[in-house]
Formats: sequence, C-alpha cells, structure tokens
Amino acid sequence: MAEAPTLVVGGGLAGIAAALRLRDSGRPVVLLEGRPRLGGAAFSFTRGNLSIDNGQHVFLRCCTAYRWLLERIGAQDRVTLQPHLEIPVLRADGRAARLSRLPGLPAPAHLGACLARYSLLRPADRLRAIKGALALRRLDPSDRALDERTLGDFLRQHGQNDALIDSLWGIVATATLNLDPDEASLALAAKVFRTGLLDHADASDVGYAAVPLGELHHVAAGRALAEAGVEVLLGHRVESIEPGGPLRARAQAGERRWLAADVVLAVAHREAFAAAPALADSRAATASGLGSTPIVNVHVVYDRAVSRLPFAAAVDSPVQWYFDRTETSGLRAEHPDAQYLAVTVSAASDVVEVPSAQLQARFIDELQRLLPAARTARVLDSFVTREKRATFRQAAGSWAMRPGADPGIDGLWLAGAWTDTGWPDTMEGAVRSGISAAEAVLRRPVRQTSGVAA
Repeated sequence: MAEAPTLVVGGGLAGIAAALRLRDSGRPVVLLEGRPRLGGAAFSFTRGNLSIDNGQHVFLRCCTAYRWLLERIGAQDRVTLQPHLEIPVLRADGRAARLSRLPGLPAPAHLGACLARYSLLRPADRLRAIKGALALRRLDPSDRALDERTLGDFLRQHGQNDALIDSLWGIVATATLNLDPDEASLALAAKVFRTGLLDHADASDVGYAAVPLGELHHVAAGRALAEAGVEVLLGHRVESIEPGGPLRARAQAGERRWLAADVVLAVAHREAFAAAPALADSRAATASGLGSTPIVNVHVVYDRAVSRLPFAAAVDSPVQWYFDRTETSGLRAEHPDAQYLAVTVSAASDVVEVPSAQLQARFIDELQRLLPAARTARVLDSFVTREKRATFRQAAGSWAMRPGADPGIDGLWLAGAWTDTGWPDTMEGAVRSGISAAEAVLRRPVRQTSGVAA
C-alpha cells in the first residue's frame, strides 16, 4: 500500500508554500491549478513584447514567510530589498518629502525621527503624528476586540486629524489593507503598524521584484516544485471536493479523479465554497460573508524618462502610488529612452467600473501634475488592469469571518490569505496560510491508499 498523496488545490503562493512544506517533510504531493500558470493573484502577462505584472506587489523586511519562499525557490537574488526604509511622497503642488528611517536608531525612536522630518505636515501635526504612533504601539494585534473598531475611529480618538490620516497613515493603511482607514479593521491595522513599522527599526524596509512576477511565482516556483518531486498539473480546475468514504476526500477536475487522504484547498474563498459545498455547514461558513475589494492599475508608457524614482506615494491626488516598471517589463530593449510607470489605486470601488479611456485620461493628467517632466513627454501607450476581487474586504468585523486551516471536515484543509493568519491579505499572509495548512496535515498520522485514480 502506497502512502496517500496530499492534493493541493490552487497554485498561488499559498498552494506553492503548502506543497513545498509537505514535500520537504517527505509527503507525496499533487498540485492542481486551473490556470495555465502558477502564481495566483501575483502574476505576469505579455502585452506585445512587454512583460506586465498584474499589480504592484511589494513586501517588507518583516515578511519572513514570503522571504523564506523566495529563498526556497532560489529567487532571493531576483528581488530588491531596501537597506533602509525610503518612501518618496509627492504632492501636485510641487512639494515632496520622504518617509525614511535613520540607520542606527532603535524602535520606536526611528519612527519618531522619521515623522519629525516629514515636511508635508505642519510641525504641530508632526507632534500629533508621533503621539498617534505611540498610541498604535500600545495596541495588541492579537486582541480580537480591536476588530470591532476602524482604524480611522482610533486615529481620530488619539488626535489625528484628516490631514494626518490622508497624508501619513492612509499612505500605508490603504495600500496594505485595500480599504479607506474609516472602514479598515483596527486589528489588522495594528498588525500592519506594529509589525511593519513600530516594533523593529528595519521591519519596514521595502522589497519588490526585480524581474517580472511570473519569473518568480511561475518559473522559479515551478522549477522548485519539480525538483522537490511535486507533481504539478496546470489547466486542471477542481470542480468538486467531497468528504467522506474510507479515503476521506475526493477531488474531480474534468474527466480525471483523484483520491486522497488529505486535500489542501488553497483558493479564494468564493472558489473554495463552490468547490467544496460542505464548507457552508462547517466552521468556515462565516467566510462566505467576507466580501472583496478591488484594485485598479493604470499603466503609462512615455517616450522619455519622467521620474528618477523606483516608486513613490502621492497625497492629495488619485495617484496613490506609482512604480517604475521600465526594466522589469523589457521596455528598455524595445525603446531605450522610454519609461513605463504603473499607477496603483487601492480601495478602488469608486473607479473599478469607470471606462478605461476615462481612467487613462484622468491618471495621465494626474501624473503630469505630479511629475513636471511628464507634461512634455509623449505617451506611447496606456492601458488599465483591474483586479475586481483583489483582496477580501478587510473591514471592521472581518476577523470573526476568517477560518483557520481546519474547518472541521475530515481530510480537508484551508489555505489562502483570507484564512485566519493574523496578517492582512498580502503575499506574506498567503504564504503563512499555506505553511499553516501543511503543518496541520503533517500533525495527522500518515494514511495509506491504493493510489490515485485517473
């Protein structure tokens, strides 16, 4: 009798992490992915001769699980990680500042020094910001009572005015929680600010891919899975997972059927409930109410360089962040003098259905307001990408809806950034969820089966 394989359903970061963790512990693993690629919600596609990332995914030095995954797939040298936090912040009136830390200062003094130099705020507001940071540092991210409140409510209670929220706290919170601070869960915000900014001086140093995301999450990850002995089947969308019977779980995709003792379901919550209807009567039932929030990206290719920055945040502008994707996209080889900027709009419910032509016109105008050099540059190309369900809705009250890895259905395990990782819906949260699900499987005795049915 052969050891029963574990099925991992979903080839995003959660599924990749789960499969590698299981295989590294000696378990046979079959990974099924419905799309023709790995990477889940962090992927690349081609447009002409360019490689385009679907969104601008960054990580921080404190994202230890995602950094483990990069090392595990041999891609740690294909990302850039700042030696110290440095976020340029622009305003359309020409004023600019930087959110940066001074090396050598311990936490939380490093943030106090950063805020004291943040020239987009009046001196009185800088002092209020330091008091707000100290109030955030006193929060316990594991306190479930915090999830009943919003970040905006907490900040205003501690003397933070609209200018502070818009020009400081919202820069980080909206990007990481994909919601306006007045809607975002205070518990998740406490995790972001405590872990990412306040507890350790170097935790907030920003990292990002130095190559297209597909080279990391599809090519490098696929190679690592193959070398580990994971059977990866792309284009195999799982249609049903049925618990019960001597082998506990059955998954079917098209005309093929697999029998397995354990199934790790590492897909978005809507897809999980569609594939495994039994979840509606399990401990995971509350996740059906999580909802989702969109992200919109506006991509603009100029005939010349209009910014010297690898990325920047903006305030008093619909341009929340922009990223220079010239090198990673391959544009330089085609147009040596051109530059490609990608604008990210989080919490994009108000613009996600706006026609592409209107969005392109609006954000090209806004980039001209922020970047004087863009006013004389010619736009070679522009287009819009939309992730209508980019993240679950990380609002106050969402914690109680997030299930753990074990929904209480024998043989079925859950992974995905929507599960209860204690982290926001990020690449870090996705990897952590996959590791948690794999470790839950590994705690069970090894079971035998006669094989995998085709």
